Amino acid sequence: MSHPPSDAARPHPSGAGPLAAPSACLPVPTADDRSAWSADRLDPPTLGALRARACADLAAPWPLPSASGFARIARDGDRAGYEGAVFAREQRLSRAVVMAAVTLDDAWIDEVADGVTLLCEQSTWCWPAHDEAFGRGEVVPDPARPFLDLGAGEVAAQLAWTDHLLGTALDHRYPGLRARVRHEVGHRVLTPFAARRDWHWLGLDGDVHNWSAWIHGHVLVAALVLAPEGTTRDRLVGLAVDGLEHYLASVPADGAVDEGFHYWWQGVCRALEALDVLHHASGGALDPAPAAALRETVAFPYRMHLGGPWYVNAADSPARVPPGQPWDALHRAARRTGDAAAEAHAAAQRRPGAPLAREEGGLGRLLRALTDPGWNGVRPAVPPLPRDVWLPSVQLFLARRAEGSCAGLTLAVKGGHNGEHHNHNDVGSVVVALNGVPVVVDPGRPTYTARTFGPDRYGVWTMRSDWHTVPRIRGTDQAPGAAYAARDVRVRSDEDEAVLSLDLAGAYPRSDVAGWRREARLDRRDGRVRVRETWDLAPSTGAGTGESATRVHLVLAGTVTTGEGYAVVTALEGAGAVRITWEPASTPCTTTVRLLDDPWLGDVWGERLTRIGIDVGALGPRGTLTWVVEELPERP
Repeated sequence: MSHPPSDAARPHPSGAGPLAAPSACLPVPTADDRSAWSADRLDPPTLGALRARACADLAAPWPLPSASGFARIARDGDRAGYEGAVFAREQRLSRAVVMAAVTLDDAWIDEVADGVTLLCEQSTWCWPAHDEAFGRGEVVPDPARPFLDLGAGEVAAQLAWTDHLLGTALDHRYPGLRARVRHEVGHRVLTPFAARRDWHWLGLDGDVHNWSAWIHGHVLVAALVLAPEGTTRDRLVGLAVDGLEHYLASVPADGAVDEGFHYWWQGVCRALEALDVLHHASGGALDPAPAAALRETVAFPYRMHLGGPWYVNAADSPARVPPGQPWDALHRAARRTGDAAAEAHAAAQRRPGAPLAREEGGLGRLLRALTDPGWNGVRPAVPPLPRDVWLPSVQLFLARRAEGSCAGLTLAVKGGHNGEHHNHNDVGSVVVALNGVPVVVDPGRPTYTARTFGPDRYGVWTMRSDWHTVPRIRGTDQAPGAAYAARDVRVRSDEDEAVLSLDLAGAYPRSDVAGWRREARLDRRDGRVRVRETWDLAPSTGAGTGESATRVHLVLAGTVTTGEGYAVVTALEGAGAVRITWEPASTPCTTTVRLLDDPWLGDVWGERLTRIGIDVGALGPRGTLTWVVEELPERP
């Protein structure tokens, strides 16, 4: 889809007709509607948890993002400290907004006004890793040159939702504050959005990723509520709609997300939420029913599900889903598209007596979940767990023994290339789960720092292929870039087995690798996973030792013991144990334990990951190794 020039106006997006007034354009009742915001109408566990955290806030000072914290990304690469303070401030405001809407008490209105004013006085809403100040040799933001990134979009949308919900109360107790909000959002977000068409996240160069949907969705909310009615508002909404259309056109026909399951929530899901807002703002004239690719992508989360909180992870996605995902948004999208399996998957995340939403996902998501009767009334369901999944756009393959069950072993394999968004060098990576819990694993990613998206990204150990379950060939790891890709990928599945076969040679920057065929097979009869490695290398002067050795790496989670030709892995969460054997059994192996001191990794895998390196170099430049994973019976 093409974008209009910066001076083009779209009075009514797609010719849909007038948009609702700013006070009525978001799909959540305002606090003036006491039938919606009385405490007895809201989910008690959710409201109770929010109230407890909000009351605790009152005894503490507001979080303070500091100049020294902002500057750290230039000095030592740390971005988490500053962002943590920013996120804590925004989440405190979200809790206060809900309490103010429920009670309309002056004390909570005061808390909201304090939070809103602090955001208006914050030097920048941009996260430090994104600000252009560092490119100018500065380590503090310049308020005169705001940068529109994910963080700025988040704050603009939060202020818009706050204004929408509590406008009457704020006008009564804090006249003038809403005008301040409009000034700040206009200066920091809406004006730069319309004035600049060189934002990298617009995707005009063809590189469209989650930032596009994430920011356009937030700008849409801010424009609908805070922009002056008339040409200015219509033009801003039109530009946001154009950007969303451009993003949606990039979604592949199979609905897959190359950034992985975790980023589905920050890309496609953001687009679906924006469609929900557009539908309401246009009175249904803008039909939010997504096209075929969007209908397919509603299925992506359940297609990546291994069992419980575990998912097939690729790129920077963690294998264990973090708390606070907006399952209600998936549930609404599934209802809209008629995808009963996706609806059941979302409903399966509801736990009786547990909160139905949290504030970490943003104020808009929290308010939408609190006031969606379809989500509030949903009953827990059984996740669909499809028997086979094949997503050709990203070459992701999943197979389990039977539909609807994660019992026994589940196999997942990734082909693709090493130029994907949030890429890890992982072509051919294998994941095996036991009773839904990964035992042969993809580590995921650690806490983001300046290094994560800089020139030394592949110095981060989790990004490199030698910490994925792929070969290391003559001391060489896979290389980054779309040119380093799987070849000759073949998939088949029937009642007896599921098989993916691919050639990994193209992922390695070597001219002496004629082929490395990996065939991963789930035998549905005996429940075993068998992976056959067959390689064809040019002759060399020796087998290679140490760093120059050729090894098949297996990355394992849980407690690992090894012996000649085998390893036993006791899975996390009491899921059982597997035995991994390889032939020839005499092929030696090395074991490396990686202790995990990063919370993004430790919260998923515990204290350690273990890597086994099966040294196949001694088998010659042409050879075969087969490794087998089988579930061990429970001890009596």
